[in-house]
Amino acid sequence: MASRKTSLPNRDSEDKYSILLPTYNERENLPLIVWLLVKYFGESGYNYEVIIIDDGSPDGTLGVAEQLQKIYGEDKILLRPRAKKLGLGTAYIHGIKHATGNFIIIMDADLSHHPKFIPEFIEKQKEGDYDLVSGTRYKGNGGVYGWDLRRKLISRGANFLTQVLLRPGASDLTGSFRLYKKEVLESLVERCVSKGYVFQMEMIVRARQLNYSIGEVPISFVDRVYGESKLGGNEIVSFVKGLITLFATT
Repeated sequence: MASRKTSLPNRDSEDKYSILLPTYNERENLPLIVWLLVKYFGESGYNYEVIIIDDGSPDGTLGVAEQLQKIYGEDKILLRPRAKKLGLGTAYIHGIKHATGNFIIIMDADLSHHPKFIPEFIEKQKEGDYDLVSGTRYKGNGGVYGWDLRRKLISRGANFLTQVLLRPGASDLTGSFRLYKKEVLESLVERCVSKGYVFQMEMIVRARQLNYSIGEVPISFVDRVYGESKLGGNEIVSFVKGLITLFATT
């Protein structure tokens, strides 16, 4: 592992990218997602840190994270665990407090978001000095792989409803693979009141309200490799409730 460090000079050395990885029962996925992050950041030469926010996973995710920290170094892998599952929004708030980068990347730790797209996010952000760049499954050569028809219909339907009711000016509202300027993410998280899957949608809606600029990069979304999907009937009901609330209040 001695050859971890890239021989490439850091590009735009004043910029640093903090990747927030909220985890809950991801012990199988975490080593691979971290390895991929290290690989693609190493190849592209951007300065980065990975902040793992584990919410008391009973499967030993935190122990795996500690081993990864020993392999890749405490300067690259930061562990900021919490005692129990407290929700995605508060995980981001917790992670932002410990982030030293001026840009924040949020993504899932379950391998549904491939780190190979991150250099494209960074280039897109620089191209238009966007306040946030969102990965989209519904534009260009983006797509979804590994979902059954039911999941695809739910996702498409949720996105369509949101477009009709809220007109947010972005093509993928329920995705959670994004790059933010740090101060923009802080501002949005402070204003968001939603929980669960509606949270990501509200972030885009609030961004439009505040006139933040949004860039999009087509991504391939792959259903989680290990573990169980967290989307169930309760999440769908809460999504619809959240959408109606947003429609009424924005």
